[in-house]
Amino acid sequence: MNEDQIPQEGQLNIELTEEIAEGIYSNLAIITHSNSEFVLDFIKMMPGVPKAKVKSRILLTPQHAKRLLAALKENVAKFESINGTIKVEGGATAPFPMNFGGPTAQA
Repeated sequence: MNEDQIPQEGQLNIELTEEIAEGIYSNLAIITHSNSEFVLDFIKMMPGVPKAKVKSRILLTPQHAKRLLAALKENVAKFESINGTIKVEGGATAPFPMNFGGPTAQA
């Protein structure tokens, strides 16, 4: 480790592997909680496929979940200030459209 790689006091050195850097696409998240943790399941649903798999599960303390909520609000506000309001059909709390709003495939 050279001088440039030594974290300064108050800084965190975070490693991002190539595999994790690729990311996982998710178009549905299911959030559950107990008295001690929040569970975020990220799912990829495909049109016309009645079964979907959880692609990633993240466990958070309630305090970290609240910090994540604040960070998401801040980042959505920044995004919208540059790109305009994000439109969510039926409102942000509308149920997920199981048919994706597109035509049904035919063979």
